[in-house]
Amino acid sequence: MKCLLISFAILISLPIVAQRRPASVGVLGDTADVQTPTRGGLALIGGGGNVRGAFQWMLQRSGGGDVVVLRATGNDSYNYDIDSVGKVNSVETLVINSRALADNDTVARIIRNAEMLFIAGGDQSNYYRYWKNTKTSAAIDYLMNVKQVPVGGTSAGCASLSGFFYSGDISAVSAKVLNNPFDSSVTLHQNDFLHPPFLSNVLTDQHYVTRKRAGRHVTFLSRIITDWQVFPYGIAPDERTAVCIDEKGQATVIGENKAYFILTDARKAPERCQPGQPLQWEQHQHALKVYEIQASPTGHGHFSVANFRENQARGGQWYWWWVKDGILHTQLKN
Repeated sequence: MKCLLISFAILISLPIVAQRRPASVGVLGDTADVQTPTRGGLALIGGGGNVRGAFQWMLQRSGGGDVVVLRATGNDSYNYDIDSVGKVNSVETLVINSRALADNDTVARIIRNAEMLFIAGGDQSNYYRYWKNTKTSAAIDYLMNVKQVPVGGTSAGCASLSGFFYSGDISAVSAKVLNNPFDSSVTLHQNDFLHPPFLSNVLTDQHYVTRKRAGRHVTFLSRIITDWQVFPYGIAPDERTAVCIDEKGQATVIGENKAYFILTDARKAPERCQPGQPLQWEQHQHALKVYEIQASPTGHGHFSVANFRENQARGGQWYWWWVKDGILHTQLKN
């Protein structure tokens, strides 16, 4: 009997370890759900490092509630990055790397309870493969369109936050796809993944200037016109730069570098977009209108993503872009 009592005493003195929630790789704060007043918004971040001002912008809209970070690989390092910016109830990272986890009820509930969501960088083809048409994608759409909380993404996360989506199964290189818009690396999808407000007719791209991606972005837009007879818009932040869009569709640019807003014109389709042929989209050197805004740490410039009207753009400068025989050209618009 004495031996049993000693064993029981040892047992009850051991620390109780909480069972980790499905997909969770780390949490800071209290996982008990709270409800705070929120305002919707989107933060499209170009990768290459955190944009502290964009995190501040999202946290202000979260009301200090629960923050969830989504990724398909990696660790919980964003928990500490976000928690250091402002006070929140909790920050939790979920690594959702299978369709089973993406359809898990607990995972979906954690996402739906969030007052802010951040989609990390990585490989957007994994997000598309694992999350498309699951409870996870439905929960993300719920946050953006029903609950209206701030949702952001960097690099692959930014790529996922537009109606037109480049899945990046093979990374497209500007020079290659400009010379053949039907190269196998051009893998585009039309509004069959996530559905962020204001961006159903938009294709994002990232690491824009740093990785010279303007040429591939223009090529993607030409393929959308050719394949679907839709004239889309483009939004493209460079590294360490965020396009932050409020609940009314009004954008400012936060960070260090530049962001670009690209307008196509239904009267100016590509002259040549064919397999194995260099792209030709010249239109008398006026094929695309592009607005460039230099970021600042607290936000600079204004662009209406709600309607893409030229006369509502402020704080930047307009360019003409065109493609001649597979070469992208740019010129300041008079």
